[in-house]
Amino acid sequence: MQWITLISTIVGAVIATGSAMLLDRQRWKRERLDRETQTLRTLYGDYLAGLSEARHACGNVARDSDMEPSMRRITAREAFGPCIGLRYQMTISAPSRVVEASEDAFRRLRDLRDRVMEGVLVTDPVYLAGRRTYDDALAVLRARMREDLDLGEDGTAP
Repeated sequence: MQWITLISTIVGAVIATGSAMLLDRQRWKRERLDRETQTLRTLYGDYLAGLSEARHACGNVARDSDMEPSMRRITAREAFGPCIGLRYQMTISAPSRVVEASEDAFRRLRDLRDRVMEGVLVTDPVYLAGRRTYDDALAVLRARMREDLDLGEDGTAP
């Protein structure tokens, strides 16, 4: 009879230890996924903010018809600079679908910046077409980021 008690105690201890380890592993996985999601959310926000600031600065340059060509080039180029580092962070951190969209948005904005550096003004058809192309690429990028973060249209996770 004493052997049955000892075996029951050992089996109970093994079950309790196994359950605790399983629960700890599941908690660790969930916390890791939460950290990774938060890191991507921050990167995505920073990247979108960088693109937005660069686009806004290019728009301001394109509105100023009196700006000297050399100053126009410098201002547009400097506004675009911060996007470059974030672009490389995206390529090593985001999934390929998001990277493809981020590269497309980056290139469209760079094309728009190049037109502004050449002297195109905000009312020129070339600028308007470039802006539309960039806006479309940005919409695709935002949609893919939301999909990756598993966000609904209202910004909340399901």
